[in-house]
Amino acid sequence: MTLPTTGRAWHLTARPDGWPTPADFALREEPVAAPEAGQILVRNLVLSVDPYMRGRMNDVKSYVPPFQLDRPMDGGAVGVVVASEAEGFAVGDHVLHFLGWREYATLDAAHAQKVSPDLAPLSTYLGVMGMPGLTAYAGLLEVASFQEGDTVFVSGAAGAVGSQVGQIARIKGAARVVGSAGSAEKVELLTKEYGFDAAFNYKERPVGEQLREAAPEGVDVYFDNVGGDHLEAAIDAMRPQGRITLCGAIAQYNDAEPAPGPRNLVQVIGKRLRITGMLVSDHDELMPRFAEETAGWIASGQLKYHETATEGIETAVDAFLGMLRGRNTGKMIVRLAD
Repeated sequence: MTLPTTGRAWHLTARPDGWPTPADFALREEPVAAPEAGQILVRNLVLSVDPYMRGRMNDVKSYVPPFQLDRPMDGGAVGVVVASEAEGFAVGDHVLHFLGWREYATLDAAHAQKVSPDLAPLSTYLGVMGMPGLTAYAGLLEVASFQEGDTVFVSGAAGAVGSQVGQIARIKGAARVVGSAGSAEKVELLTKEYGFDAAFNYKERPVGEQLREAAPEGVDVYFDNVGGDHLEAAIDAMRPQGRITLCGAIAQYNDAEPAPGPRNLVQVIGKRLRITGMLVSDHDELMPRFAEETAGWIASGQLKYHETATEGIETAVDAFLGMLRGRNTGKMIVRLAD
């Protein structure tokens, strides 16, 4: 097989001020390097776009370095090995890695993980069986110390992480699971398919008002993907000794000015609440247990998932911007090839 010498990759060309626009990105032809000793060359099949990527577009110090301007961006991807100079990796193997946003990736094999299309569809390793799934699992069971009988509230509940949080809570014996989402269709999905006990459209009425109706006896665990008014409403609704996992704040990612904090933080003292931020990378040791349990739940039909896919690398920016606007149901992915 003749190896490719060039491939297309998305570059960040300007740092967005507020909401990103297509003008902040460019799809450019890049040279593709042949693998050296210990490396593999991968043809990407599926790319991931995720909320955390918005933060990497700002030139600020964070837990992950910002994207460099006029350089290929990166992120989760699954692809097929087309050339290998690494022991244990053969042409035709499928791998998960983090040089997405491009058609081809040359990388050290140590930074790739073999995955099997026979065990699960390749796209699931970017979603329900991958980083978003582990985020949900660890954030609920470890960070929030979920206990059987808890009442759980999840914001952004129709997304890749939130939908899994609610379902895991239900499987593990929650007394009540409540979710918020941004459309009537997503609200129906939460209650009819994912098994949430109640859900509401946060765009219809104030979040606090709807949360009191959905969880009149209060909340023990809040899994926060949104921040802002959702966090303030959750603090109001929390029972004493409640636990809050701060996973994301998508409502604030595109604010040009810092958003005001919740106005009711004093309740944290009286209610003795525990609020903990989380990064999924702190919980890699849970991956074997997570993978085993999740695969079993999917096989039994207890855990369901949705994906929203666009086709072709040309659509990656549109997919990313659509995800930020909440146009996805479940995991947003970009398919480059079968």
